[in-house]
Amino acid sequence: MWTHEIGQSGTLDCRGWRSGDTVAGVTDLESSRRSAPAPVKAVGGAGRDFFTGVGFLMRGFGMYARSPRLLLLGLIPALISAVVIVAAVVLVVYFSGDLASLATPYAQDWSPALRDGLRALFVIALVVVVVVLAVLLYTALTLLIGEPFYEAISHRVEERLGGVPNEVNVPMGRMIWHSLVDSVRLFTFALIVGIPLFLTGLIPVVGQTVVPVLTAVFSGWVLSLELSGVPFERRGLRLVQRRQMLRRNRPLALGFGVATFVCFLIPLGAVLVMPAAVAGATLMTRRVYGLPTTAPQ
Repeated sequence: MWTHEIGQSGTLDCRGWRSGDTVAGVTDLESSRRSAPAPVKAVGGAGRDFFTGVGFLMRGFGMYARSPRLLLLGLIPALISAVVIVAAVVLVVYFSGDLASLATPYAQDWSPALRDGLRALFVIALVVVVVVLAVLLYTALTLLIGEPFYEAISHRVEERLGGVPNEVNVPMGRMIWHSLVDSVRLFTFALIVGIPLFLTGLIPVVGQTVVPVLTAVFSGWVLSLELSGVPFERRGLRLVQRRQMLRRNRPLALGFGVATFVCFLIPLGAVLVMPAAVAGATLMTRRVYGLPTTAPQ
């Protein structure tokens, strides 16, 4: 197939041949992308769009609950990932005091109050960053393990709402590979942003008030990018393109993502919420494309 990119205008940029692809495949793909509805910019107020995004997560619960079998299949990979990630977080938290001592040897001769205060701030900042990275890694790992199940949940939602015009059928193997590559890119981005968040967390008062809010907003944005990968892949688009489209609908994406992040912090919430989050991300994607988000009467 020609290597291709989608520009902001939504047109296909064909750059060269790759082995194993056909003219017919390229023609079908180009035709589907030209015929698919172009994404639309949100026209409502920012506050209204934010709570619409929150509502999509809530509606996701109802939509996947109507399919108990899909619900069960969606919970299995979420549970497996949760066991792995929770064990890692507990391990880091358990040794956080020792890590704080190792990271601040210069404070050994300080007065006990200053030394203990600095190390307490270190532990708090470390836990905040670790929790954020754990949530993002959990989401990526769960989507990777349960890609076929979550693709089925997302596809069921699209079918109930009228389907996807000129849907692009991506082989499951390629979809999993795309998910892995995009997840690595997002997690690397989160690591880079996590460094200034951690350092800011060491500032008294600011680190305990402003940083948690910024953390929730940042995590919500990344979660929206991660969870919308399945429905955007169905439209033949990758991380760069969906980031551009969600940026045009930022309040909507943040409402959905922040609500999901908060739910993930509740004990067992990540396991129970994951299928709903996939369904909600599908609703959000349809809204971005101007497609119906309610079933036809």
